[in-house]
Amino acid sequence: MNAPAEKFNSPVEKIRSYHAELRTIRRDIHAHPELAFQENRTSQLVADQLAGWGIEVHRGLAKTGLVGVVKGKKSTSGRAIGLRADMDCLPMHETSSIPHKSTHAGRMHACGHDGHTTMLLGTARYLAETRNFDGTAYLIFQPAEEGGGGGKVMVEEGLFDRFPANEVYAVHNWPGLPPGQMAVRPGPVMAATDEIVVMVRGKGGHAAMPHLTVDPVVITAQVISALQSIASRNANPLDSIVVTVASMETSQTGVFNVIPDFVKLIGTVRTFRPETRDMAEVRIAEITAGIAKAMGGSAEISYKRGYPSTINSEREAIFAAKVGERVFGKNNVFTDAEPTMGGEDFSYMLQARPGAYVFLGQGGGPNNCFLHNPGYDFNDEVIPLGAGYLAALVEESLPLK
Repeated sequence: MNAPAEKFNSPVEKIRSYHAELRTIRRDIHAHPELAFQENRTSQLVADQLAGWGIEVHRGLAKTGLVGVVKGKKSTSGRAIGLRADMDCLPMHETSSIPHKSTHAGRMHACGHDGHTTMLLGTARYLAETRNFDGTAYLIFQPAEEGGGGGKVMVEEGLFDRFPANEVYAVHNWPGLPPGQMAVRPGPVMAATDEIVVMVRGKGGHAAMPHLTVDPVVITAQVISALQSIASRNANPLDSIVVTVASMETSQTGVFNVIPDFVKLIGTVRTFRPETRDMAEVRIAEITAGIAKAMGGSAEISYKRGYPSTINSEREAIFAAKVGERVFGKNNVFTDAEPTMGGEDFSYMLQARPGAYVFLGQGGGPNNCFLHNPGYDFNDEVIPLGAGYLAALVEESLPLK
């Protein structure tokens, strides 16, 4: 699978020669963020760039998604590799004062998808100019990662039937690591992301006469506390699970002397193992309904399953780490980093094909913020690093002989 070490030449330096052009593209995308399945401008920009470099472009998957096809100098291997970048932004208001700040209120690239798209464009240009591989590279530009499930839609619409990659990889920037470092590991790397909505119903009335009511606020207080026992008393202590109630609203707000009719809770459940996910869904329903009934009220529970856990296949994760060692140096690649309870719809692609999800260091940028922060901005200095690493994955996976 790997080319001999003495033949390896990192693509990073060649990509540095057009770093300035890539930086301009990245900042343009940042200034014009687009929400899930609305990435029309971004998709057109990507298509135009790919076509300008002589790359075959296929559009239409998942509305705004597209795939660039680059063939190597040879095709005797009969193999192909997929590289994925996400294009959508978050529904957030940007608070930074950078020159390329979002031009659309309530929308911003707070997760670095503008950088991911640009890095894959850098990879595309390099591969189109060199083609130093035996096989085919599929460059997957995916919409709607931030909750829209664009990865799932692309797979369901035949992504790997039309573009039969043998393996697939994605890179996500990680402010917790400095530029020039990366982390990848076999097994779970990001959690399943489920949503819960609970309606606790009681009987409203005067706050000074609680004996004539069934107070849903008191019931809800018990429910919130009891839900935390799922992690502490139902899950294996060596397992990982998060049950978070993130929002609460009542049928009456801003009134000091009214007991409401209902309380609505919204939250999230994060797990790695399918068995733990199933258990959490059952216990949330049992605990909530049981407490509400015991206290004279009732409860309605909606449990919506989101992205599954992102699980790297062992062979491909080890390969991704080996390529990283050759690009960044052995001491700059971490294979024992802890998984994160965040979620990713690249999980659907990993269910369809073996592959790996890689965290690329980008800390120390201009604003030095973590992901999903209103002051975040992608660190442009890592563009050649990420693009070069992705290109190296292609050349090492599909070596010329």
